[in-house]
Amino acid sequence: MENRENIAVGLDIGTTKIVAMIGKKNEYGKLEILGLGKAKSLGVARGVVNNITQTIHSIQQAVMEAEENSGYKINDVVVGIAGQHIRSIQHTDYISRSNPEEVISGKDIQLLIDQVNKLAMLPGEEIIHVLPQEFKIDGQSEIKEPIGMYGGRLEASFHVVVGQASSIRNVGRCIQSSGIELSGLTLEPLASADAVLSQEEKEAGVALIDIGGGTTDLAIFKDGIIRHTAVIPFGGNVITEDIKEGCSIIEKQAELLKVKFGSAWPGENKDNEIVSIPGLRGREPKEISLKNLSKIIHARVVEIIEQVFTEVKAYGHEDPRKKLIAGIVLTGGGAQLQHIKQLVEYITGMDTRIGYPNEHLAGNSSEDISSPLYATAVGLVMNSIANNTQSAYRLEVSQAIPQQKQVIAPVVETQPEVVNEEVIEEKVTKEPETTEGKIRKSFFDKYVDKIKDFLDNAE
Repeated sequence: MENRENIAVGLDIGTTKIVAMIGKKNEYGKLEILGLGKAKSLGVARGVVNNITQTIHSIQQAVMEAEENSGYKINDVVVGIAGQHIRSIQHTDYISRSNPEEVISGKDIQLLIDQVNKLAMLPGEEIIHVLPQEFKIDGQSEIKEPIGMYGGRLEASFHVVVGQASSIRNVGRCIQSSGIELSGLTLEPLASADAVLSQEEKEAGVALIDIGGGTTDLAIFKDGIIRHTAVIPFGGNVITEDIKEGCSIIEKQAELLKVKFGSAWPGENKDNEIVSIPGLRGREPKEISLKNLSKIIHARVVEIIEQVFTEVKAYGHEDPRKKLIAGIVLTGGGAQLQHIKQLVEYITGMDTRIGYPNEHLAGNSSEDISSPLYATAVGLVMNSIANNTQSAYRLEVSQAIPQQKQVIAPVVETQPEVVNEEVIEEKVTKEPETTEGKIRKSFFDKYVDKIKDFLDNAE
């Protein structure tokens, strides 16, 4: 039974860092992180892979570190998709059922989703997620769960997430070449949302802003349903760039300055606060006033937030029915910038909090893991758990030769039994199927298979 632990692995391929995270559910249903590995991300710009070789190297580093930390061997991962090529559209579609006397089942919903998947996209684009929002049956609207109801015409409004096919395939390629399998793909803002938002917030209406290194992701929820997603091609790196240019220093120093002394609110610093930075190769040290530093950061952050706020307005936040009562949740590395919460509240006039992914983490998790930096990675692990993946297995301690037998035998003998057991159990407990389960499964299997086929044929 030991071999069938439900171990989940998430891989967050970001612009600044690549994180591999191994986790499992503990007996209280919380997420226990078993291992974490991170590597500097070298082949990614603005959330898109632009150097396959370097990305593969970084992925391998992160995976190796996670394996060493946890004593588990990773065989597949759920990966996050971001990048400036992601956009979302709203779409309504319907099917006419041949037999309205039968209750609506998962099959009908599948038909409807398949129909949406056939939508014509721009050249080079592919549908990544098809998320039904609300259903209408024979004109009766606002139905959340159509399964089990009667009706002839089943209609639904969909949130369709679209991305560049080549970018997604490149990610698949990097993972395959790193010697691991791809078990699933999720939109990064959706993963972060799983990790940091509570159900109440999603019901009340909330905008999640994930400020990463290369991109800022936005996900808007209302009435518990995802309403809008967007990826803005700016993040913490542009702030660092500006500091580098504005203070004429090298990138490493600019990044340190931003993290250690940076603030998004220039009024905080006194005029006489100065940091001295060692000069290059025996040159004179540079003196930089913290007030100027904050002014540079402030200007850039305002720009990022205003772009995000434009998207929030595009969703229709100003319409009283669509109002986001829970306001804004900031997460990602950029959320650690001093006074950013105050600045966001000031610009948008919405309540704001910093989102830590500790909502679903086990109580004994280390401080590091519950940092906003790891929101996406935690969300990806949760996603992997929801799909019942066995993404990693424990390495035996004794490295003696019989060990191989030890590992192989149990796998062969116990797997089929346990699988059957699980299937039977599932049948008993999960008799009523739900739309959500259906959507999850269909998307998950389909799209990943599509990518795998593509990669196999492309070789």
